[in-house]
Amino acid sequence: MEHNQSQFAAMAAPAQSPNSVTYLRCLDVVNLDPEPIYEIFAMKGEVYAEAMICKILEDIAHKLDSLQIAHRAHLFEDILGPARRISSIASQLGLTDVWWGADHVAIAAQQKDGVALSATLARLERAFDAAVSEVWRYRERS
Repeated sequence: MEHNQSQFAAMAAPAQSPNSVTYLRCLDVVNLDPEPIYEIFAMKGEVYAEAMICKILEDIAHKLDSLQIAHRAHLFEDILGPARRISSIASQLGLTDVWWGADHVAIAAQQKDGVALSATLARLERAFDAAVSEVWRYRERS
């Protein structure tokens, strides 16, 4: 993460010295193991492999939607199954950040930690978005 600091305007408390505010910007570095994707294309052929990967990514997207619905309803027990399935699928496809993020979502749900769940679910969604783009970049290079 890039770490930038800025001085908060002293308008809120003119008698006090300015407070330091830290802005964190997440650099989207994707951890992806391209080998499973290369193997799928080598074994299945381009047309079938593309269709298969699209279906897998669509399935993960649907499971992410169900995680969001359960999260908004505070149904921690409904989060474990989809999070574990996302983790399993992502690990088989080489989507390392998605796999880890889904594991962390499941842990936060097991612990019924709403704050951690919100943070890990947001990270999982960012990881999935970045991974989808990266999967197609790897695909175009093969």
